[in-house]
Amino acid sequence: MSDEARAAGVHVRAEGAKPYGLESGPEGAAPFQHGGLAPCERRPVLSVEEALERILATVCVLEAERVPLLEATDRVLAEEVTADRDIPPLTNAAMDGYAVRGTDVAKSPVRLRVVGGVAAGHVSRVRVEPGQAVRIMTGAPLPAGADTVVRFEDTRQDGDWIEVLKAYTSGKNVRQAGEDVRAGQVVLQPGKILRPQEIGMLAAVGHLEVAVVRRPRVAILATGDEVVPPDRTPGPGQIRDANSYTVAAQVQWYGGVPLLLGVARDREDLVRRGVREALARRADLIITSGGVSVGDFDLVKQVLAAEGEMHFWSLNMKPGRPLAFGVIDGVPLLGLPGNPVAAMVSTELFARPALLKMQGFTDWSRPTVHARLSRPIQRKDGRRHYLRVRLRETDEGYEATLTGDQGSGILNSLVQADGLAVIPEEAEHLPAGAEVEVMLLNLPPRRCPRRRGPHR
Repeated sequence: MSDEARAAGVHVRAEGAKPYGLESGPEGAAPFQHGGLAPCERRPVLSVEEALERILATVCVLEAERVPLLEATDRVLAEEVTADRDIPPLTNAAMDGYAVRGTDVAKSPVRLRVVGGVAAGHVSRVRVEPGQAVRIMTGAPLPAGADTVVRFEDTRQDGDWIEVLKAYTSGKNVRQAGEDVRAGQVVLQPGKILRPQEIGMLAAVGHLEVAVVRRPRVAILATGDEVVPPDRTPGPGQIRDANSYTVAAQVQWYGGVPLLLGVARDREDLVRRGVREALARRADLIITSGGVSVGDFDLVKQVLAAEGEMHFWSLNMKPGRPLAFGVIDGVPLLGLPGNPVAAMVSTELFARPALLKMQGFTDWSRPTVHARLSRPIQRKDGRRHYLRVRLRETDEGYEATLTGDQGSGILNSLVQADGLAVIPEEAEHLPAGAEVEVMLLNLPPRRCPRRRGPHR
């Protein structure tokens, strides 16, 4: 997708004519009886906005840490920074030429005697008197007596003399001391996002390390007897653990430090042990995958209810309706569904904003475009749906095409996707040409930290 599609309000059309029915699936199954939850308790179903509000109300900005300057790029400053000296420290030449007295070159032509030269990094001991000039390089401090720099291009050399061919005003081509920054001036405030230009300013005022908000440590635990590590050949009824690595990559992309805890089998004591390991490793957030639905072996909710506090465990969205959130020993826990698409979409919608808030960011919005659909979409369950789409540029705008099967277990539907088309809860039927919002997935997240491998 081209950069132009990043602008809000772009109209996108999709090919195809066959209606896409968003039928209710097994995610919509109802009451169950488990662990620390009341028998046959109906799950409170929250909207995406309500769930995100509760999550963000639970997490806090982390404390500061001092890091080397180049590790601070795209992080949030946690201290006030002041200049230790004027920048530039001395009045200097803005370009190569001759340092002269402005009164000597107010009219042209004029002949001046060259009495010396000075390069950047050096200070001339020569004083420029009336009728004199000093050859000077860009950045070199102006000699005493001079206040103007005449460009080489505006002179003609004749031995130790030059002829100035163009009249100049005093102060031309000169950078004054302190014109950028004054000594004692506050150059950066806490909360500033450190882009390359801020890194340059920090270096200019003498900082080789700086205090920034710490990166969140995120423990990632997969659950299920059917889940095996990626380097193992799955047996009958088994699948490789894609979720841990998908979520770890997302966490890393969002600026967090992933802590891979492996796979906990379908035993409550093993799930509990995994959660305890996350706490022992000083995780700031725990993310699990699987174990939050309504099956006999969905144990994450049981452990969360028994060991901590359950805030919610069902959302009005697809994919990702069964999603648990709570707190254990003061550490928030986000329990993702086991299906890979549901897990990744839920991480994007809920973990990403939480991680950005923890790092001190105040804007965690994802870039979107407005898209026009040419394929009708029928709604049947009243939930918000996130459909995987491809985008391509045409002479008439942009086209959006569904990536194929939209099942929550079809990871390839995300591999092929440029974005997620958001289908509102209230939409009973979307005809061809209806406009929807598309969350862009191909763009780097707003926070793109230095890449690090997952901690084990």
